[in-house]
Amino acid sequence: MPELPEVETVVRGLAPRLIGRRIVHVEQRRADLRSPLPARFAARLQGRRVVDVARRAKYILIRLDDANLFVIHLGMSGRLVLGPLRSRPPGPHDHVEFSTDDGSVVCFSDPRRFGLMDIVPAAGLDRDPRFAGLGPEPLSPAFTSTVLAAALEGRRTAIKAALIDQRIVVGIGNIYACEALFRAGISPRRLAGTIKNSRAERLVAGIKAVLEEAIAAGGSSARDYVQASGELGWFQHRWAVYDREGQPCPHCDCGGAVRRIVQGGRSTFYCAKRQR
Repeated sequence: MPELPEVETVVRGLAPRLIGRRIVHVEQRRADLRSPLPARFAARLQGRRVVDVARRAKYILIRLDDANLFVIHLGMSGRLVLGPLRSRPPGPHDHVEFSTDDGSVVCFSDPRRFGLMDIVPAAGLDRDPRFAGLGPEPLSPAFTSTVLAAALEGRRTAIKAALIDQRIVVGIGNIYACEALFRAGISPRRLAGTIKNSRAERLVAGIKAVLEEAIAAGGSSARDYVQASGELGWFQHRWAVYDREGQPCPHCDCGGAVRRIVQGGRSTFYCAKRQR
């Protein structure tokens, strides 16, 4: 599933091309994705001008000039690709397309159909069930070691599981949890409630650094993800531990190797010598 860097990269690719533009046509090729598309979906988007394109957690928020938000979640395999009008027929997984008044077209493709599209009022978004319980944005100045330690206080789950809990901090999934824990030198097995003081400081620094570097690299194209331009991201070439089982630890002086364990049904990659 695309994580924060991938969604942020898509937002940054869409924003300069969509802000200020009017949506002139919407082609809806099915009635549902993960859940049914809203009633009168195409009609409610057509004619609207885009005021802003932003992100909250792993959601893309396209603010419209009628005080509504066009909410998009990429799910497991969704892609939002922006380009010119095309002559070829749509592919079998090109479920929604919308075009703007400058001739641009945004196509949403989703082979597994775990994505989501909705139109909701912009006011009171924090009361929407999908957003109400979300934790802080990890790249915000408000996300500090004190905030993280307080959120983890007393938790007896493994820190890896806590990091991908969107109520603790948003946008982090399997890849970036593994990478941030490696940078912080913290074992993914460590109890979340023990992350405080210097450990919390190292972990917050590791989270921010890996996310910022991944955004600068256009995200990680591990499976289906591409940028809004259709180009692949390349941060997967800089993974230190994720999907590197058996390879030497990139921390040059520890002499360990990357291990793989399963936590909560998901693969975790780490170096047992470096991460304590």
